[in-house]
Amino acid sequence: MSRPDWADDDRVPARRVLHALLPLRPRAVWAHGSLAGGDYQEGRSDLDLIAVLPGPLTLGTVRRLVALHRGRRGEPLAAKLHCSYLTPATLHDADRSHLTWAHERVMRRPVTPVTRRELLAFGRVLYGEAPAALLPPVPDGQLADFVVRDQRDYWRPAVDKARLWRQDIWVDLGLLTFARATVTLREGRLISKREALAELAALGAPAEVVEDVTRRRYAVPAPAPAPADWPTRRAGLTRAYLGPAIDALVATYG
Repeated sequence: MSRPDWADDDRVPARRVLHALLPLRPRAVWAHGSLAGGDYQEGRSDLDLIAVLPGPLTLGTVRRLVALHRGRRGEPLAAKLHCSYLTPATLHDADRSHLTWAHERVMRRPVTPVTRRELLAFGRVLYGEAPAALLPPVPDGQLADFVVRDQRDYWRPAVDKARLWRQDIWVDLGLLTFARATVTLREGRLISKREALAELAALGAPAEVVEDVTRRRYAVPAPAPAPADWPTRRAGLTRAYLGPAIDALVATYG
C-alpha cells in the first residue's frame, strides 16, 4: 500500500491528533478501515483511528480529548477523522462502548469484532505497541455471530426507513457492508470496500446503483451532481434489493 500524502504532514488532523495525544502517554495509536486496508481515498475515505490510553479515562481526560477534537473543526479532513479511546482495562470486551469522536461529535460505541479482526490482520501502527500485543484474538464464531447480528438487527430494520436511503452514506454503507458481510460469512475473510463493489455485481445488486457508488468513491475528477430525481429512484432500487438479500443471508447463516 502506498503511503498516504498526509502521513508526515503535521497540518493534517490524523497527524496533529497523534501529536496532541502524546502528552497522555498512549500505549498505542492504530489506524484501521480504508487507511489500513489499502483502499484509502483522500478527501473521501474516513480516517479511522484507535488510541489506547493508560487509563482510567477521568472526567478531566475526557474533557481534554473533546477539546482536542473540537479545536480542529474546520481543518482539512477534520470531518473525516474518527477516533475511539480504549484503556488496557476495557479493551478486551467487544460489546463495551468506548469514548469516541466521530462525525464531529462525541459519542460512545463499541470497537466491534470486525474492527478488531481488521486491526489484528492488517492494522497500521501509528504509535506504540502492535494490536496483537494488546487485543485478544477474534474467534471465527464471534466474528460470524456479530456480522449476522449486525445485518439482522441494524441494517434490515434500516431498510424499512425510506427517508434514510436518499442519502449517499446509507446507500454506500448499506450495500458495501452487505457485500463484505457475505464474503466474511462465506469465506471467513475480510475484504476492502473496493473489493466489495466487485462482489456486489456478482451478488445481483442493481448495476446502475453500483456504478453510482463507484463513481462517487473513485472517479477522478469527482463526478458532477446527479439528476434531481436520482436519489429517490436510487433509494427505491437499493431498498428493493437489500431487504430480500439481507433476509436470505440471515436465513442461510443465522
